[in-house]
Amino acid sequence: MKINLNDNGLHLRFAPLSLTRPIGNLRMGIFTNDERWLAFLKGFELSSTIEIGYSTEQYLQGKFSKVENGIEINAAVIPSEEVVAAVLQMEENSMLTLGTTWIAKKGTGDEKIAFTGTEPVILENRWDIYQKNDAVLTQDFLLITANRTSEKPFKTNTLIGDSSLLFIEPGAKVEASILNTTTGPIYVGKDAEIMEGSLVRGPLAMCEHSALKLGTKVYGASTLGPHCKVGGEINNVVMQAYSNKGHEGFLGNSLIGEWCNLGADTNTSNLKNNYGFVSTYSYETKQEEKTNVQFMGLCMGDHSKCGINSMFNTATVVGVSCNIYGGDFPSKFIPSFSWGGSVGFVPYKFEKAVEYANNMMNRRGLSLSEEEIAILRECIG
Repeated sequence: MKINLNDNGLHLRFAPLSLTRPIGNLRMGIFTNDERWLAFLKGFELSSTIEIGYSTEQYLQGKFSKVENGIEINAAVIPSEEVVAAVLQMEENSMLTLGTTWIAKKGTGDEKIAFTGTEPVILENRWDIYQKNDAVLTQDFLLITANRTSEKPFKTNTLIGDSSLLFIEPGAKVEASILNTTTGPIYVGKDAEIMEGSLVRGPLAMCEHSALKLGTKVYGASTLGPHCKVGGEINNVVMQAYSNKGHEGFLGNSLIGEWCNLGADTNTSNLKNNYGFVSTYSYETKQEEKTNVQFMGLCMGDHSKCGINSMFNTATVVGVSCNIYGGDFPSKFIPSFSWGGSVGFVPYKFEKAVEYANNMMNRRGLSLSEEEIAILRECIG
């Protein structure tokens, strides 16, 4: 079985997160979409080898390559068991559709077939990642826990709600915390940790090796990607992987890329003082655009950092590899490879950005590959 997750021309719609990865590799719920397709396809016990590639921007192909002769899949569609079953039944040269949205295309796609199952979650804008995270996280929870038994929580914890909606993977630690599943499931991944005094209201997904530090307050629907560390207070936040918000401060309705770090007491506004709909920067139109969204915090691209006591206005967009500091609000749009704060920005030298990124990654025994450095170079400007 071969599939390609197709950006469908929406590459810039999901920037800055998609500046360094295809849409099919974005995380929400518990999985990235490529992980989600793999999990579903394995569930069908296919006899053939499963190969997943990406139909994406040329500059991303060095790391995210395309599979030859694969079925094209709309990467903005979150698959369900019904969707995957319908794709597996497709004939050659057919296209699976839902209204005006195409779901999958095999061969020429000339023969259109209407999908008749339950409507899946479809992403249209980057803020859908946190707005629709509740539904996707709940679906992913059922997928990853099916026919499995959770580790038992330590007796020092207080559980409010249904115990079947709490799943703790082997190696995870949850100690002296209050866990509330009445508003959604709580998933604690392999070797993840919830430290003492944390207050957690689901839905929450903690991927492997992620951590909530002492006394963290979490409101759903939030996702911590692998190796993310969080402290303070978060509400409806999705973090990709290897990013940290380790100290006090509020982060709400926000999207954080990989290898980001938010300094101590960083705070974000997620609601305008007039309670109106927000405007935010669009990479498609290269200007600020009005939205129909009331709650929107920070969207930060990979490898960006901010210093202690940083403050961000509602709907701020930070590009890739930025270094932000200072005690006042910076501008609402900060281009990739910017260095500075409220007093202004200068270009962040590429060689220094790569050096500092590797400094952070080396702490995890990792470093930027040549393919990743080439992708970062394309993000300049």
